[in-house]
Amino acid sequence: MATYRFHVDAVIPDRAEKLYAILADYRVGHQAVLPRPPFITMVVEEGGVGAGTVTTTSMRLLGRVQTFRSLIDEPEPGRLLRETIPASGMVTTFGFEPLASGAQCRVTIATEIPVIGGPIGKAFGAFIARLLRDTYRRELELVRNVAAGG
Repeated sequence: MATYRFHVDAVIPDRAEKLYAILADYRVGHQAVLPRPPFITMVVEEGGVGAGTVTTTSMRLLGRVQTFRSLIDEPEPGRLLRETIPASGMVTTFGFEPLASGAQCRVTIATEIPVIGGPIGKAFGAFIARLLRDTYRRELELVRNVAAGG
């Protein structure tokens, strides 16, 4: 099955370990950086920090509330978090690349959406990507603010 891929990244003036800890903490840190709207709620069902966490998230997209369950794992602990939505096959990763000084980090949010239905499915994937890119930019700005103590 074909997939539609997109990403957004930002250089944040903080250590990769600190930024990773914020996003891996689904009970407090990750909650603080979810852009509202479109996110409405995120409930932690299991775990809460990194691998083994299970969440149910609601967000408003295209005028409708969408609710989905995500499984979180850490393919590269300290460097890569992955959220998988089994029902749709959508996968979002959060990557952390320390930069030369160690005092900055490139944080990348990347998503892969399975494309169903040929050209119409691809057009829908592109539309969702456009919506989510703006959301991811806002999320990275919130990560920057939370890391700075805001």
